[in-house]
Amino acid sequence: MPKRGYHHGNLRQALIEAALKLIEEKGPTGFTLSEAAKQAGVTPAAVYRHYEGREDLIAECARQGYGIFADLMQHAYESGQPSALAAFEATGRAYLAFARRFPGHYIAMFESGISTNRTPELADVVNRANTVLEKAAGDLSQHIPEDKRPPASMFSAHIWAMSHGVVELFARNSPGKASPFPPEDLLETGIGIYLRGLGLIPGDS
Repeated sequence: MPKRGYHHGNLRQALIEAALKLIEEKGPTGFTLSEAAKQAGVTPAAVYRHYEGREDLIAECARQGYGIFADLMQHAYESGQPSALAAFEATGRAYLAFARRFPGHYIAMFESGISTNRTPELADVVNRANTVLEKAAGDLSQHIPEDKRPPASMFSAHIWAMSHGVVELFARNSPGKASPFPPEDLLETGIGIYLRGLGLIPGDS
């Protein structure tokens, strides 16, 4: 019987799917290329026709993940229009939704230690994802007087960091990190506090 990867004619994707499953189960450094090959139903030698090592395979998982992530962020941004505030808040929620729906990709992107500049293709798609959030931040920050307005890249980096913190601490079942509040509420209130500090939404009466 032919090996499954060759039988389906898409060995690269079969290896990516195998790696994503192993990343979820064992972490990005807890598996070998041989294990990925076994999961994909091919011989270890076949893997090296496409990837020189495990990091190359993880980088491809990350590249694919950033592509999905950028598309979700773009959709969230567009769905919130024409309100700049709604579009901005939607991109924050999209981050949390992505981490829950695509945990293997998320780990490959943010927890594997793979440089976002490892390949031009990876760098391009990372830039596309960053651009969506910076665009949302830039639109919203137009309501701040120019002399008090933070750079859009700083604005978006703050929200990215907040979103990432909520995901890491409370949305991925980290041991010993329970919260009495849903992650969505933590993120929404955190963003609200940040935006009030910038004067973009009114304070509590």
